[in-house]
Amino acid sequence: MPIEIKTRKMKVTINKNAPVVQSKEIIIHAKPEKVWEIMIDIDKWSDWNKNIRDSNTIRTPTVGSTFKWTNNGSKITSTIHTLKKNSMIGWTGKNFAAKAIHNWYLTPTDDGTKVLTEESMESWIMSLMKKKMNNILAEDMTSWLEFLKVESEK
Repeated sequence: MPIEIKTRKMKVTINKNAPVVQSKEIIIHAKPEKVWEIMIDIDKWSDWNKNIRDSNTIRTPTVGSTFKWTNNGSKITSTIHTLKKNSMIGWTGKNFAAKAIHNWYLTPTDDGTKVLTEESMESWIMSLMKKKMNNILAEDMTSWLEFLKVESEK
């Protein structure tokens, strides 16, 4: 069942000067509306992304709403900063080790949707472990996109 949300755009950009910055994209053979419905249903992320556990929202996602989730064992509290129906979702996130900005862009293509995701992470720990954390983030983003592709193309 589609989730009804009010969308608003308040674009927050990633920090391209942060010690950890990654961007990945994929073509998904499904319409942006289908990909959007999967992305916006935060409570079900763990159903299709094996790296995510305990994703839950307090209410229907809106700009300013907070959700808690666990990604690869790291507990994160995130706040949605941007929602633009069928085209963009973005949030900030915090855990014990870093502050992050994560954005997703959905662009219609002739055969589906181009999904671009980008993230920046910063803290003194991220600065110390810059190379390792960039590699970990790149792997995580790639797997997330692949899981999203499989779920969207069902």
